[in-house]
Amino acid sequence: MPLLYAHRGAASEQPENTLPSFARALELGADALETDLHLTADGHVVASHDATLSRMAGVPVVIRRATLEELRRCDVGWGFVDRDGRRPFEGRGLRVPTLEELLDAFPGVSWNVDVKQRAPSMVGPVLELLRRKRAESRVLVASFDAATLRAVRAAGYSGRTGLGLTEVLRLYAAPLAALKAVRLGGGAVQIPPSAQGLRLDTPGFVAKCHALGLRVDYWTIDDPAEAERLLTLGADGIMTDDPAAIAPVFSRWREASRG
Repeated sequence: MPLLYAHRGAASEQPENTLPSFARALELGADALETDLHLTADGHVVASHDATLSRMAGVPVVIRRATLEELRRCDVGWGFVDRDGRRPFEGRGLRVPTLEELLDAFPGVSWNVDVKQRAPSMVGPVLELLRRKRAESRVLVASFDAATLRAVRAAGYSGRTGLGLTEVLRLYAAPLAALKAVRLGGGAVQIPPSAQGLRLDTPGFVAKCHALGLRVDYWTIDDPAEAERLLTLGADGIMTDDPAAIAPVFSRWREASRG
């Protein structure tokens, strides 16, 4: 059955990449959680989409140059602005979580982690943590950077990996027969419906991916009608900022499948 991924948690109603946001997403019916990773100066893997805390905390702290203690002083609840322009989570003690904290807080939950930081490389610390927590079976490692993913695979990661941007472009352009003769490496194509002028939401492209044994996950989908269309197309997963809006689509889809 297709999976509903909460993109940075329930980011439409809670500050993204925070423990309450992820908890709320699961409460709403998300099957898996998605986050982004950076590495602190003192070697902690933390959940943040951006390389700085300017957007989420209003301070120009660069994660790779800061210690975890320094990050903990920053209020990432500040960055959430509601429809009325207010900051309802400011001052509530929300902090950047470590990946270890997330794995511990949600045991058994599947994760999709996007390794953002390229330099210095954080592949070693990420894989060491996943192995130590025995979490490889429930964590898919993704990145836009194909070199990062090649390093993950070369290090013998036993979990699943996504495809990097250049790998997706190769998948799109090369004939199916040629792709069957080579090893792409990853097991998941995680893409928007269109990118760089290319339509990635066609029956032919989805069928091509499936013929190669690749799952197809689309992001970031917050419109229920679009989610329904992509599921009908054959999507294996939908990533959304708004689980409250998309979870009912999955409920109807699963009920119809059982019927």
